[in-house]
Amino acid sequence: MKKVKVVAAALLLMITILAGCSSNGEEKANGTEDGKIKIGVLYQNLQNEYIVGLQDSIRKYAKSSGVELIESDGEGKAENQISQVENLINQQVDAIILNPADKDGSASVVEQAAAANIPIITVLAVVSNEEKVTAHVGSDDVEAGIIEMKHVAELLEGKGTIGIIHGPNGNSAEVNRTEGNKSVLKDFPEIKVGAEQTANWSREEALALTENWLQSQKLDAIVAQNDEMALGAVKALSAAGKLKETIVIGIDAIPDALNSIEAGELSATVFQDVDAQGKMAVEIAFKAAKGEKVVKDNMIPFQLVTKENLGQFKK
Repeated sequence: MKKVKVVAAALLLMITILAGCSSNGEEKANGTEDGKIKIGVLYQNLQNEYIVGLQDSIRKYAKSSGVELIESDGEGKAENQISQVENLINQQVDAIILNPADKDGSASVVEQAAAANIPIITVLAVVSNEEKVTAHVGSDDVEAGIIEMKHVAELLEGKGTIGIIHGPNGNSAEVNRTEGNKSVLKDFPEIKVGAEQTANWSREEALALTENWLQSQKLDAIVAQNDEMALGAVKALSAAGKLKETIVIGIDAIPDALNSIEAGELSATVFQDVDAQGKMAVEIAFKAAKGEKVVKDNMIPFQLVTKENLGQFKK
């Protein structure tokens, strides 16, 4: 009888140990040891107000979903993101959200994540090896370029001299917004591009660039590929006393841009829904981390914002 009791006790102990091992394995397979999904986020540059808005959205929806975030700022450099993804891989994150600093330069981040079998979701901008990305969340930047240039062409009644302030050369948003800008200009031969140059999404750089342009020519409009640069142009024009004679438009509809439209300075902007983009990026990363199937391309439409419809967008 004693033998039977000993054998039964031993079997019970083995079952308990095996159950504990199984439970620990499940926890690690689905995130951290406390069962949380762990997602790494690589931002292109947190000096940019729109990217700060993206971070706010990602943090909000990660918190409501019980997701643990590990965040890094690339400071506008692809090489920073490359070293940062190595850290995320070492920390065994369950998924990565990448806001690429550069279309080609940030492609290595995707290669490394794919090699480590970690789902990677790009947001806002794309990479050159997009076929290796698990999913993309963003908006059609060609469409944004078309919307802003069409509006300018209408305001100019099809003729005039304009300046185009580009985003960072090689950034996918810059490439696609330029494509959209230029496709519209083909239909308006009397609109001439008098100057165009990058200001790297920076308000300060756009201010200095516009000041330089104004020394040598008159511009009927300035088409900036984001609001930060548009606001820099507005400041330069205002200081030179030329704001009333020059149309300025941007993209993103950041709060400062909406306030500028209300004040009669910025002519218009193109709304990009950063809250929806952040929410969708978290939702897709969460599903991918759990091994669920996700949609590859997830696009949120742009919308033109003028003084007439400002109330729909201003909180």
